[in-house]
Amino acid sequence: MTGSSVTNIAPLAARSLLVLGLAIAVAACSGGSPPISDEAGFSGTGDRGSAGSSAAGTVRPTKQSAEAVSQLFNKYSVPDQGGAVADYRVAPMDVLEVTVYDAPNLSRPAQVSSSGMISLPLIGDVRASGKTTDQLQADIAARLRKDFMQSPQVFVTVKEYNSQRVTVDGAVAKPGVFPLKGETTLVEVIAQAGGLSEMGSPSNVYVLRKVDGKKMAARFDLNEIRKGQKDDPVMHAGDIVMVDESGGKVMLKGLQSAMGFTGLFSLLAL
Repeated sequence: MTGSSVTNIAPLAARSLLVLGLAIAVAACSGGSPPISDEAGFSGTGDRGSAGSSAAGTVRPTKQSAEAVSQLFNKYSVPDQGGAVADYRVAPMDVLEVTVYDAPNLSRPAQVSSSGMISLPLIGDVRASGKTTDQLQADIAARLRKDFMQSPQVFVTVKEYNSQRVTVDGAVAKPGVFPLKGETTLVEVIAQAGGLSEMGSPSNVYVLRKVDGKKMAARFDLNEIRKGQKDDPVMHAGDIVMVDESGGKVMLKGLQSAMGFTGLFSLLAL
Protein backbone atom coordinates (compact mmCIF):
# COMPACT_ATOMS: atom_id res chain seq x y z
CA MET A 1 0.00 0.00 0.00
CA THR A 2 1.37 3.48 -0.88
CA GLY A 3 1.87 6.25 1.62
CA SER A 4 -0.88 8.38 0.04
CA SER A 5 -3.37 5.52 0.47
CA VAL A 6 -2.57 5.29 4.16
CA THR A 7 -3.03 9.03 4.52
CA ASN A 8 -6.48 8.89 2.89
CA ILE A 9 -7.75 5.96 4.96
CA ALA A 10 -6.52 7.06 8.39
CA PRO A 11 -8.97 10.00 8.88
CA LEU A 12 -11.88 7.81 7.77
CA ALA A 13 -10.90 5.10 10.26
CA ALA A 14 -10.59 7.66 13.02
CA ARG A 15 -14.04 9.09 12.26
CA SER A 16 -15.52 5.56 12.24
CA LEU A 17 -14.03 4.79 15.65
CA LEU A 18 -15.35 8.09 17.01
CA VAL A 19 -18.88 7.36 15.77
CA LEU A 20 -18.74 3.84 17.22
CA GLY A 21 -17.55 5.19 20.57
CA LEU A 22 -20.37 7.73 20.70
CA ALA A 23 -22.94 5.05 19.85
CA ILE A 24 -21.71 2.80 22.66
CA ALA A 25 -21.72 5.71 25.10
CA VAL A 26 -25.30 6.63 24.21
CA ALA A 27 -26.45 3.03 24.57
CA ALA A 28 -24.77 2.68 27.96
CA CYS A 29 -25.78 6.03 29.43
CA SER A 30 -29.14 6.87 27.90
CA GLY A 31 -31.10 8.90 30.43
CA GLY A 32 -28.26 8.84 32.94
CA SER A 33 -29.76 5.95 34.95
CA PRO A 34 -27.85 2.84 36.00
CA PRO A 35 -28.62 -0.50 34.38
CA ILE A 36 -31.44 -2.59 35.81
CA SER A 37 -30.11 -5.14 38.30
CA ASP A 38 -30.19 -8.93 38.10
CA GLU A 39 -33.31 -8.91 40.29
CA ALA A 40 -35.27 -7.39 37.42
CA GLY A 41 -34.33 -10.35 35.26
CA PHE A 42 -32.73 -8.51 32.36
CA SER A 43 -28.99 -8.51 32.96
CA GLY A 44 -26.69 -11.23 31.72
CA THR A 45 -23.20 -12.09 30.57
CA GLY A 46 -23.53 -11.28 26.88
CA ASP A 47 -22.12 -8.27 25.06
CA ARG A 48 -23.93 -4.95 25.15
CA GLY A 49 -25.79 -5.79 21.95
CA SER A 50 -27.10 -9.19 22.99
CA ALA A 51 -30.64 -9.90 24.11
CA GLY A 52 -29.33 -11.23 27.41
CA SER A 53 -27.28 -8.17 28.35
CA SER A 54 -28.15 -5.49 30.86
CA ALA A 55 -30.84 -2.93 30.24
CA ALA A 56 -29.60 0.11 28.37
CA GLY A 57 -30.74 2.50 31.08
CA THR A 58 -33.75 4.81 31.18
CA VAL A 59 -35.44 5.98 28.00
CA ARG A 60 -37.40 9.21 28.27
CA PRO A 61 -39.76 9.41 25.30
CA THR A 62 -41.31 12.63 24.08
CA LYS A 63 -44.71 13.49 25.53
CA GLN A 64 -46.45 12.23 22.39
CA SER A 65 -44.55 8.94 22.24
CA ALA A 66 -44.90 8.43 26.02
CA GLU A 67 -48.67 8.65 25.66
CA ALA A 68 -48.61 6.13 22.82
CA VAL A 69 -46.48 3.67 24.80
CA SER A 70 -48.65 4.05 27.92
CA GLN A 71 -51.74 3.34 25.83
CA LEU A 72 -50.16 0.07 24.66
CA PHE A 73 -49.40 -1.03 28.23
CA ASN A 74 -52.94 -0.14 29.31
CA LYS A 75 -54.59 -1.71 26.26
CA TYR A 76 -53.00 -5.09 26.88
CA SER A 77 -53.06 -4.85 30.69
CA VAL A 78 -49.43 -5.98 30.81
CA PRO A 79 -49.15 -8.07 34.00
CA ASP A 80 -46.42 -7.45 36.53
CA GLN A 81 -44.69 -10.79 36.44
CA GLY A 82 -41.19 -11.71 35.37
CA GLY A 83 -39.16 -14.87 35.08
CA ALA A 84 -38.46 -17.31 32.30
CA VAL A 85 -40.08 -20.73 32.38
CA ALA A 86 -37.19 -23.11 31.73
CA ASP A 87 -38.76 -25.38 34.40
CA TYR A 88 -42.50 -24.92 33.98
CA ARG A 89 -44.39 -24.75 37.25
CA VAL A 90 -48.05 -25.63 37.44
CA ALA A 91 -50.38 -22.69 38.03
CA PRO A 92 -54.12 -22.16 38.69
CA MET A 93 -56.42 -23.00 35.76
CA ASP A 94 -53.90 -25.34 34.11
CA VAL A 95 -55.33 -28.73 33.13
CA LEU A 96 -53.19 -31.72 34.07
CA GLU A 97 -53.29 -35.33 32.94
CA VAL A 98 -52.61 -37.64 35.89
CA THR A 99 -51.82 -41.26 35.05
CA VAL A 100 -51.28 -44.01 37.62
CA TYR A 101 -49.79 -47.11 35.98
CA ASP A 102 -51.99 -50.23 36.36
CA ALA A 103 -54.70 -48.14 38.08
CA PRO A 104 -57.03 -46.77 35.37
CA ASN A 105 -59.63 -45.77 37.96
CA LEU A 106 -57.12 -43.34 39.46
CA SER A 107 -56.03 -41.87 36.13
CA ARG A 108 -57.85 -38.77 34.94
CA PRO A 109 -57.53 -35.12 33.84
CA ALA A 110 -57.54 -32.60 36.67
CA GLN A 111 -57.88 -28.84 36.48
CA VAL A 112 -55.94 -26.80 39.00
CA SER A 113 -58.34 -24.72 41.07
CA SER A 114 -57.98 -21.02 41.74
CA SER A 115 -56.50 -21.97 45.11
CA GLY A 116 -53.86 -24.16 43.41
CA MET A 117 -55.27 -27.58 44.30
CA ILE A 118 -56.30 -30.68 42.34
CA SER A 119 -58.62 -33.38 43.62
CA LEU A 120 -57.83 -37.08 43.05
CA PRO A 121 -59.50 -40.36 44.05
CA LEU A 122 -58.43 -41.91 47.37
CA ILE A 123 -56.04 -39.15 48.39
CA GLY A 124 -58.29 -36.10 47.96
CA ASP A 125 -56.86 -32.62 47.50
CA VAL A 126 -53.22 -32.20 46.48
CA ARG A 127 -51.43 -28.87 46.13
CA ALA A 128 -50.22 -28.53 42.53
CA SER A 129 -49.59 -24.82 42.04
CA GLY A 130 -45.94 -23.80 42.08
CA LYS A 131 -44.63 -27.33 41.52
CA THR A 132 -42.98 -28.89 38.49
CA THR A 133 -44.66 -31.99 37.08
CA ASP A 134 -41.82 -34.12 38.50
CA GLN A 135 -42.40 -32.72 41.98
CA LEU A 136 -46.14 -33.27 41.72
CA GLN A 137 -45.62 -36.85 40.53
CA ALA A 138 -43.46 -37.53 43.59
CA ASP A 139 -46.04 -36.00 45.96
CA ILE A 140 -48.93 -38.04 44.53
CA ALA A 141 -46.88 -41.24 44.57
CA ALA A 142 -45.91 -40.65 48.21
CA ARG A 143 -49.54 -40.14 49.21
CA LEU A 144 -50.61 -43.33 47.41
CA ARG A 145 -47.69 -45.32 48.81
CA LYS A 146 -48.51 -44.31 52.36
CA ASP A 147 -51.97 -45.89 52.55
CA PHE A 148 -53.02 -47.53 49.30
CA MET A 149 -50.33 -48.86 46.94
CA GLN A 150 -46.96 -50.52 47.41
CA SER A 151 -45.03 -49.07 44.45
CA PRO A 152 -47.21 -46.58 42.57
CA GLN A 153 -45.91 -45.25 39.26
CA VAL A 154 -47.37 -41.80 38.65
CA PHE A 155 -47.03 -39.62 35.55
CA VAL A 156 -48.21 -36.02 35.32
CA THR A 157 -48.28 -33.93 32.15
CA VAL A 158 -49.69 -30.49 31.44
CA LYS A 159 -52.60 -30.92 29.04
CA GLU A 160 -53.57 -27.24 28.82
CA TYR A 161 -51.32 -24.34 29.70
CA ASN A 162 -53.76 -21.67 30.86
CA SER A 163 -51.60 -19.55 33.12
CA GLN A 164 -48.31 -18.51 31.53
CA ARG A 165 -48.96 -16.84 28.22
CA VAL A 166 -47.56 -14.34 25.73
CA THR A 167 -49.63 -12.01 23.57
CA VAL A 168 -48.52 -11.46 19.95
CA ASP A 169 -50.14 -8.63 17.98
CA GLY A 170 -49.49 -6.33 15.06
CA ALA A 171 -48.29 -7.41 11.62
CA VAL A 172 -48.37 -11.20 12.12
CA ALA A 173 -50.46 -13.80 10.31
CA LYS A 174 -52.44 -14.94 13.37
CA PRO A 175 -52.41 -12.49 16.29
CA GLY A 176 -53.39 -14.05 19.59
CA VAL A 177 -52.43 -15.30 23.03
CA PHE A 178 -50.05 -18.27 23.15
CA PRO A 179 -48.94 -20.54 26.03
CA LEU A 180 -45.35 -20.74 27.17
CA LYS A 181 -44.54 -24.45 27.10
CA GLY A 182 -41.18 -24.49 28.78
CA GLU A 183 -38.42 -22.17 27.57
CA THR A 184 -39.85 -20.32 24.58
CA THR A 185 -37.99 -17.69 22.54
CA LEU A 186 -39.18 -14.67 20.58
CA VAL A 187 -38.73 -16.40 17.21
CA GLU A 188 -40.69 -19.42 18.44
CA VAL A 189 -43.56 -17.26 19.70
CA ILE A 190 -43.79 -15.41 16.38
CA ALA A 191 -43.81 -18.78 14.60
CA GLN A 192 -46.81 -19.79 16.74
CA ALA A 193 -48.52 -16.65 15.46
CA GLY A 194 -48.00 -17.82 11.87
CA GLY A 195 -44.96 -15.65 11.22
CA LEU A 196 -44.94 -12.09 9.93
CA SER A 197 -47.64 -10.88 7.61
CA GLU A 198 -46.76 -9.48 4.18
CA MET A 199 -46.46 -6.04 5.76
CA GLY A 200 -44.52 -7.19 8.83
CA SER A 201 -41.21 -5.48 9.55
CA PRO A 202 -38.59 -7.98 10.82
CA SER A 203 -36.40 -5.12 12.07
CA ASN A 204 -39.10 -3.56 14.26
CA VAL A 205 -40.32 -6.22 16.68
CA TYR A 206 -41.01 -4.89 20.18
CA VAL A 207 -41.43 -6.66 23.50
CA LEU A 208 -43.27 -4.93 26.36
CA ARG A 209 -42.58 -6.19 29.87
CA LYS A 210 -43.37 -5.09 33.41
CA VAL A 211 -41.29 -6.12 36.43
CA ASP A 212 -41.76 -4.83 39.98
CA GLY A 213 -43.98 -2.07 38.63
CA LYS A 214 -41.34 -0.94 36.12
CA LYS A 215 -42.41 -0.65 32.49
CA MET A 216 -39.73 -1.90 30.12
CA ALA A 217 -39.44 -2.42 26.39
CA ALA A 218 -36.96 -3.61 23.80
CA ARG A 219 -36.73 -3.60 20.02
CA PHE A 220 -35.47 -6.69 18.20
CA ASP A 221 -34.41 -7.34 14.62
CA LEU A 222 -35.40 -10.84 13.51
CA ASN A 223 -32.86 -10.74 10.68
CA GLU A 224 -30.03 -10.17 13.17
CA ILE A 225 -31.32 -13.02 15.36
CA ARG A 226 -31.61 -15.44 12.44
CA LYS A 227 -28.08 -14.60 11.30
CA GLY A 228 -26.74 -15.28 14.78
CA GLN A 229 -25.73 -11.65 15.28
CA LYS A 230 -28.04 -11.26 18.30
CA ASP A 231 -29.42 -13.74 20.82
CA ASP A 232 -32.99 -14.99 20.53
CA PRO A 233 -34.52 -13.69 23.80
CA VAL A 234 -36.46 -16.01 26.09
CA MET A 235 -40.02 -14.86 26.66
CA HIS A 236 -41.47 -14.25 30.11
CA ALA A 237 -45.04 -14.87 31.23
CA GLY A 238 -47.14 -11.81 30.43
CA ASP A 239 -44.87 -10.41 27.70
CA ILE A 240 -46.54 -8.47 24.89
CA VAL A 241 -44.91 -8.85 21.45
CA MET A 242 -45.75 -6.18 18.89
CA VAL A 243 -44.67 -6.43 15.24
CA ASP A 244 -44.68 -3.16 13.32
CA GLU A 245 -45.43 -2.74 9.63
CA SER A 246 -42.67 -2.14 7.10
CA GLY A 247 -42.48 0.64 4.57
CA GLY A 248 -43.98 4.07 5.05
CA LYS A 249 -46.90 2.89 7.18
CA VAL A 250 -45.77 2.69 10.79
CA MET A 251 -48.20 1.65 13.51
CA LEU A 252 -45.96 2.01 16.56
CA LYS A 253 -44.54 5.51 16.20
CA GLY A 254 -44.38 5.91 19.98
CA LEU A 255 -42.20 2.85 20.42
CA GLN A 256 -40.12 3.53 17.33
CA SER A 257 -39.19 6.99 18.55
CA ALA A 258 -38.44 5.72 22.07
CA MET A 259 -36.34 2.64 21.30
CA GLY A 260 -32.94 2.91 19.67
CA PHE A 261 -30.51 -0.01 19.75
CA THR A 262 -31.86 -3.52 19.21
CA GLY A 263 -31.64 -6.31 21.76
CA LEU A 264 -31.56 -4.06 24.83
CA PHE A 265 -34.36 -3.86 27.39
CA SER A 266 -34.73 -0.29 28.65
CA LEU A 267 -36.71 1.19 31.51
CA LEU A 268 -39.34 3.57 30.17
CA ALA A 269 -39.69 6.81 32.11
CA LEU A 270 -43.35 7.53 31.27
